[in-house]
Amino acid sequence: MTSERPRHRAKKSLGQNFLQDPNVCRRIVDAIRIEPDDYIIEIGPGQGALTGLIAGAGPRRFTVLEMDDSLALRLEEDFPDVEVVRTDALEFDWESLNAASCKIVGNLPYNVASKLIWDIVSRVHSLSLGVFMVQHEVAMRLTADPGTKAFGGLTAWVRNFADTRYLFKVPPTVFKPRPKVDSAVVGFRPLPSELWPDDPEALSRLIKTLFQKRRKQLSTILKQEWNEQVQAWFDEEGVSPKARPENLTPEQFQGLSRLI
Repeated sequence: MTSERPRHRAKKSLGQNFLQDPNVCRRIVDAIRIEPDDYIIEIGPGQGALTGLIAGAGPRRFTVLEMDDSLALRLEEDFPDVEVVRTDALEFDWESLNAASCKIVGNLPYNVASKLIWDIVSRVHSLSLGVFMVQHEVAMRLTADPGTKAFGGLTAWVRNFADTRYLFKVPPTVFKPRPKVDSAVVGFRPLPSELWPDDPEALSRLIKTLFQKRRKQLSTILKQEWNEQVQAWFDEEGVSPKARPENLTPEQFQGLSRLI
């Protein structure tokens, strides 16, 4: 007779909130649309709530990224056919996935979700679909329209690489321990590569510059860079120099970054 494994205590330092509701798990996995030839990567599988369903769907290859050694060991024991990589997803070499098409899914810790999504959408050129659970406030930013309060630097960046779709809201009651805020699941569908920015670093610099002073007018923020070319761009785009950063579309951020 095997002894019962000790209960894993969630680690606040790692932002661990374990998903408990099977219906929510199934809805997330359904959103991935797993096909027999798929390569799936799951971020932060934790106790395996999604892992079992994904493995059961029979993808061609399935890798999980888990930085908690005790959880990684349990996953190796429970899912021997799944590749368990013990790593911090923030340190993972996302470009290593570019050899073949992949889908990425995860219940992302609130404290690193924005940074992870920023990296994944811009560095995984082979991504065919992403499905992530994040803090509800972040989900609203990821799917916000230009001109709205929720539209920010993360929105402008992500939407230059992928279309985003708000899928469904998730209450705190389905987690253990319970977070203090709602979560939501967002779907990501990459844009055609020809629409991606040709100078991502320039785009990143512009977005950070503008949204660090988002309450100011664009002409004020860009005072040092303003010239005839910039003025002509504003005229051609029909954008007032008095507009604020959130009034630009994702495409306009890319266009302006070529001049600044």
